[in-house]
Amino acid sequence: MNLVSIQSHVVYGHVGNSAAVFPLQRMGVEVWPIHTVQFSNHTGYGAWKGEVFGAPLIRGLMAGLEELGVLSACDGLLSGYMGSPDIAEAIVEAVSTVRRANPSARYCCDPVIGDIDSGVFVREGIPEFMKVKALPAADIVTPNQFELDYLTGRKSGTRAEVRDAVKALHDLGPRAVLVTSLHTDETPEGSIDMLASDDTGCYLLRTPKLQFAANGAGDLIAALFFAHYLRQGGASEALARAGNSVFGILQKTVEAGAREIQTVLAQDEIMAPTSSFEIVEAGEPLHDLGTV
Repeated sequence: MNLVSIQSHVVYGHVGNSAAVFPLQRMGVEVWPIHTVQFSNHTGYGAWKGEVFGAPLIRGLMAGLEELGVLSACDGLLSGYMGSPDIAEAIVEAVSTVRRANPSARYCCDPVIGDIDSGVFVREGIPEFMKVKALPAADIVTPNQFELDYLTGRKSGTRAEVRDAVKALHDLGPRAVLVTSLHTDETPEGSIDMLASDDTGCYLLRTPKLQFAANGAGDLIAALFFAHYLRQGGASEALARAGNSVFGILQKTVEAGAREIQTVLAQDEIMAPTSSFEIVEAGEPLHDLGTV
């Protein structure tokens, strides 16, 4: 499997491509990374060095791959944080470039907009671009609960409301949806849910809620879910494999007292998770592939 991954990159730590590339490679995926920024470290440290790369670089690198003739062997494109509307536009153009060479290639969009603690933290214009252009182009989308609500204009405090919001997200275009960091009135204290939906059904994975300060968990789960979905062909198996792997990695991160996700230390969790939390059916399919 070959995937293009267009995301931010840090020298120290694991966010963006630094969180996605190695775990995908550990799965045996050939990753062609394109960095939208290269910083010394995550900006959450308060100080960093580095450079933001513009849309022309993304377009140029994609043109180089196209001229090389390798995009026909590209199975999909993964995107994460989009630093500006120009970069976002270049990423959607990159999806079209890949699909010209391989019409069966899939696009996974992690629609990074914000979270429940900080609200919206992306630049003006990005949330609108996500809804109008990125989501209709995406086959798979991986919002957290805050982003699910924001993109659909709904509230997801109950399981039924989550299903309604996910249905609305399907109606925008994506055939598969993964909702992370999910907490409803049915989620026990000390637990956290993930919900995945596609034409086969709607599925829930519940794990203990870990207390950690590391960034990049969303980038990691999006990458693993995407790769497993392409390999397994369904949301249930992809959720089980990716969810258990990520829990194991985060658990080892907590045990190590680390501020950065320990993808190298806990790499065995990628291929052979030590946890085996069960998938629960959360309802009938929310859409029909024939109408998407």
